[in-house]
Parts: sequence; C-alpha cells; structure tokens
Amino acid sequence: MPFPFCFRYRGLILLLTFLIYTCYHMSRKPISIVKSQLHQNCSELERPDNNSNSTTWCYWAPFDQDNYSQLLGGVDDAFLIAYAVGMFISGIFGERLPLRYYLFAGMLLSGIFTSLFGLGYYWNIHQLWYYVLVQIFNGLAQTTGWPSVVTCIGNWFGKGKRGFIMGIWNSHTSVGNILGSLIAGIWVDSAWGLSFIVPGVVIAVMGLISFFFLVECDWCLESSDEGVLWHYLHCPFIFLQGVMEFSLCLLFAKLVSYTFLFWLPLYIVNVAHFGSKEAGDLSTLFDVGGIIGGILAGIISDYTNGRATTCCVMLIVAAPLLFLYNSVGQNGISSSIVMLIICGALVNGPYALITTAVSADLGTHKSLRGNAKALSTVTAIIDGTGSIGAALGPLLAGLISPTGWNNVFYMLISSDVLACLFLSRLVYKEIQAWKRSMNRNRG
Repeated sequence: MPFPFCFRYRGLILLLTFLIYTCYHMSRKPISIVKSQLHQNCSELERPDNNSNSTTWCYWAPFDQDNYSQLLGGVDDAFLIAYAVGMFISGIFGERLPLRYYLFAGMLLSGIFTSLFGLGYYWNIHQLWYYVLVQIFNGLAQTTGWPSVVTCIGNWFGKGKRGFIMGIWNSHTSVGNILGSLIAGIWVDSAWGLSFIVPGVVIAVMGLISFFFLVECDWCLESSDEGVLWHYLHCPFIFLQGVMEFSLCLLFAKLVSYTFLFWLPLYIVNVAHFGSKEAGDLSTLFDVGGIIGGILAGIISDYTNGRATTCCVMLIVAAPLLFLYNSVGQNGISSSIVMLIICGALVNGPYALITTAVSADLGTHKSLRGNAKALSTVTAIIDGTGSIGAALGPLLAGLISPTGWNNVFYMLISSDVLACLFLSRLVYKEIQAWKRSMNRNRG
C-alpha cells in the first residue's frame, strides 16, 4: 500500500477503532449503575400497594437476600473470569482471522448478550443462573475487542509518538464508561432493562459499521504465519523482556481500576447517600480523570522514554490519595469531585499506558522478526493477565464490603503498591539507561 494512501486512512482508523472500543466499554458499564436498583432501601420509597408491611417489596430477586453484595459480585465475576480466560485464546484467533470479521462477530454477540441481561427485566426473570450465564457468554464475546483494535493501531502508527497518540486514543475506555453510565442512568429508576438493551443495540450497530469500513494496512498482511509459529516454539512471548513485569503490574492495576468500575456507584450510594442516578453521574468523574491520566502518561513516557518509571510514579502517588478519598472524599460535593478526578487520573493512567503503548512496543519488538501479527498475541497475554486482576477486584470487593468500605480501600491500596513493586526491575534499568545517556552527552 503506497504511503500517502496509508497516511490518508490513519485518521479514519484512529476514529473508527476509538468508537469501536468505546462501544465495548459502554456495554460493560450498566451493571454498576443498576446494582443499587436491584437492592435498594424500600423504606424510602412509596409502595404502590399499601396492604403489605414488607420491607423488601422493591428488591429484584434473587438479589433480595442479605448476601446480595456477594451475589452481585458473583455476577460481576462471571463476566470477568470468562473475559480473563477468553483473552488468552482471543489473541491467537485475532492473528489468523481478518479483523473486521472477528470484530463484527464479537460486537454482534456482545450486543445480543448485553441486551439479554436487560430483557430479564421485561421477561420477569429472577433466577441467578440466567444472569450468570449471560455474563459468562458476554465476557467471552468481549475478548474479541482489545487484541484486534490494538493490533490495528499498532500496524498503522509507528513508535515515534506512540505514547502520546495512544494516550489520546485510549480515552475510549473512559469515554465508554461515561456514556454507559449516562445512558444507564436515564432508565435506572424507571425501567432498568433499557439500561442494557440500548447499549447492546449500539454496539451491534457499531459492529456492522466496522465490518464495512475497517481497513488493515497492506504491510501487516504480508507477514507469514511461520514467523509466529517459530516464536511459539522457540521464544514464548511471556519471556520477552518486559512482558512478564508489565503483565503482573497490570494484574494489580486492573484490579483497582475495575473495582472502581463496578462498585464506585454503589459505594457513593452507601457512603454519600446519593440516589442511583446521581451516584452514576458522579462516578463518571473518575473516568474523566482517566482520560486526563492516560494522555499525561503517554506524553511523559514519550518525553522521558521511560514507560515503567512513568507508571511507577503514578502508582506511588495514587496509594495515599486513595486513602485520602475514602477518608475525606465524601465530606462535600466539591472535595468528592476533585478527589474522583485525581484518583481516576492516577489509577487509570498506568493502566492505559500498559494496555496501549507498552503492549504495542513489546508486540513490535525487534526479536519478533518484524511479524506484525505477533502484536495481537502479546496484547492478549498482557491484557489477559490484567483481566485476572479485573476479575479478582470486584469479587474481593463484594466479599469485603460487608465488613466495611475501609477494608475495601485497604485492599485497593495494597494492590496499588504491589503493582508498583513488579515494575522495580524495569525502573532500575530505565534509570541506568538515563545515566548512560547523560554520560555520553557530557562526553
């Protein structure tokens, strides 16, 4: 493909992949908004039928039990565990199938399963197994997204300003969360089924658009499968320098991020005593901070050429601020807004940098012999490992929250510190590289 033609389509690919993954995250968000509606304080509501003194009439079975937080955590984990397991397999398929076919199938299935969760409201389904099963299949379907879009972006954009470009592009995660929260909030108090059905329809339509308009650059299709096979047999991707460290760091970084993703609205309802819609709207500020943090992390890491150090510094600063948010963040609306934005930037900044620029850097490493298809597998390994943490976080939050929200935040702070520790070797190597560079400049 001639370079001018490639350059002309870069803007289209950047926008299209941005919208694609925005839809993926938008369809994941409604469950966190609807949680407070499935189990709420009935005494504060006016009962249509005054003939009963029941205090649980407004609950949505099976979440009307005392262990509702564990049940809701189980529904979260059905999705997240399936996503984590499926991600390791998805990268292999993503290497061998045309991306637009793969994305179309995945987005269509994601739309169907997201809508099926909401249809449980209209079909009056109160069996836990139904919601768990829908979440499992949805989690598997959603694994088609990330390896595909990162591979596509990695093929179209060089390494020059990759951190900056991907920092902006990765804001799709936060934009999707914001849109998902706002859309779900429209119907959460009246007909929560639509909070799932509308995002489900949107992602299915976006899948159809990607099928017709997504273009892969010619050069990324010229690599043969033999190069990928050679590396599976002789050089497992996990042993590439930095893959293991960043994968383990992402495990704990995503644990923190996804705990906020799935539990922040309920935390605000319980601690600040806001309504479901108001809590959902306020929680979007965490994602606004995520957009800012992702862009800043990309710019700083490009300028310093220190991906690991950038992540580590942000994680170190995040730990005390998480403690501060839990301690004083709910004392007033102003402090809550400021703390949510700052925490969102510091928590999601490293997460965004690792899943985009770092994955693309490692996936196009010189040891992979220039095989662009390997990028899909490296991305899947890193994000798949991170998704294990994404599954653990909401599960642990559901188990720990009955003992007090303070304990949940202690768990998040500990995870943040562990994420930082796994990068210590890479940070040391980057510092040594900077010293050598300074010595050469002096000479």
